[in-house]
Amino acid sequence: MNNLKWLGTFFVLIGILLTNINIYPLNIFFHGFGVVLWTAFGFLGKDKAIMTNFGFQIPIFAFGITNYFF
Repeated sequence: MNNLKWLGTFFVLIGILLTNINIYPLNIFFHGFGVVLWTAFGFLGKDKAIMTNFGFQIPIFAFGITNYFF
């Protein structure tokens, strides 16, 4: 489960980097995938704070992806 957390961290940081160097929409996919991994980690670890933080980001990224394609 520790690997899930670190993999999520890697993708979130790559997404943040891509945002800062203005590489869109790739930033949304990387960051969004990291958020999903962190949410899964929170669910498996029964950590409500992590699930709240990252879980509420999922619809935001879904909106960004939808907005890009439609």
